[in-house]
Amino acid sequence: MEVINALGRRKTAVARIYLKEGSGNIIVNGRDYKEYFPTAILHYVITHPLVLTNAAEKYDIKVNLDGGGVKGQAEALCLAISRALVKINPEDRPTLKAKGYMRRDPRMVERKKPGRPKARKRFQFSKR
Repeated sequence: MEVINALGRRKTAVARIYLKEGSGNIIVNGRDYKEYFPTAILHYVITHPLVLTNAAEKYDIKVNLDGGGVKGQAEALCLAISRALVKINPEDRPTLKAKGYMRRDPRMVERKKPGRPKARKRFQFSKR
């Protein structure tokens, strides 16, 4: 099997993954994913697509993560893994889609407007 490339994004985080047959190792920016991501909830977010498709111990994944925060990076990685699994086995698509793993979350931070302290916040109005 050749190496499968996939891309996942969330907010400003970008995850580029390279998936190949192996023993289930996930290496993120040169470190193990359990060392890179601090909490068990994020470990669950990352590995759940693999568990759903019974591929947890089948593939080695090398990840390049860039931008965003820890949670955005984890969700970008989840999307990238889901896309790679569908490239390998298209029959997995309905199960991943039902859980919402095939959709890129479009929510982004709203830009700051000129003359205001933040995007929507305004300075206190004074009548006199």
